[in-house]
Amino acid sequence: MLLKNFYILTDAINYIEDNLCNKFTLDDIADSCYSSLSGLKKLFAYTFHIGLKEYISKRRMTHAAHDLLNTDLTITEIAMKYQYNSPEVFTRAFSKVWGSSPSAFKTQWKFTQIFPRILFEYDGGTIMSRKKVDLSELYDLLSSRTNCYVLCFDITGLMPINENFGHEAGDKAILECLRRIDSNSDDGCILFRIGGDEFVLVTDTDDVSKAQEIAEKVLSYNGATITYHDTEIPLSMWVGTVRMTGKNVRYKELYSNLSLAIDEAKLCPNVFYVRE
Repeated sequence: MLLKNFYILTDAINYIEDNLCNKFTLDDIADSCYSSLSGLKKLFAYTFHIGLKEYISKRRMTHAAHDLLNTDLTITEIAMKYQYNSPEVFTRAFSKVWGSSPSAFKTQWKFTQIFPRILFEYDGGTIMSRKKVDLSELYDLLSSRTNCYVLCFDITGLMPINENFGHEAGDKAILECLRRIDSNSDDGCILFRIGGDEFVLVTDTDDVSKAQEIAEKVLSYNGATITYHDTEIPLSMWVGTVRMTGKNVRYKELYSNLSLAIDEAKLCPNVFYVRE
């Protein structure tokens, strides 16, 4: 049964990703993986903790954000590309994910990959587990930057926010943390989301003091609050640093090395910690 469910979810994810720019229904997804719609909805939500419609919307808005910053397409053209009937409907969907209108986004953000494609694997018999994200783009970048510092951020206490206020509040916390990193990084820095509450900023500097300056700017916002339904929620992050030389970049070890930098930084929260 687990193997069958794995194939159903694989086919569903592949169908969605292949058709983000095409018109389709939830029934079309279910038909593509030979499942009932009700069964697919339950399986998808149980496994990934997100509904089908929400996944589709977040993936489309992730691609739409990329198009806004990297193409000459108008907002109307992008709306039509991702199957929204009008710019107004598209703007509402975009604002729900990004917290700002498409036009404001173009002047406020450099980062676009807010919701990477779900990747997961079948372990051979007992569980189906979600991987973090595809790190191939990050790996390629680090391989090309032969000597740079990488800042690894982790949200403090995201789980209690989700449990006490709901995942909508958690999404708002994630967005605010990404905004803090994105707005305080240089143009040559590139930001990645590598997990639910983990982010990596690849700097373009081999000067540790410059990397520390960026980290301190971001962490200066620690304790500042987000507002959710009239409730002020304090929000903070950890940061660990890894020096990448090109020679120490191995794909299979990449995620664990970045995570270790965060874990080790937590042991010395008041020290700028660099993992070699």
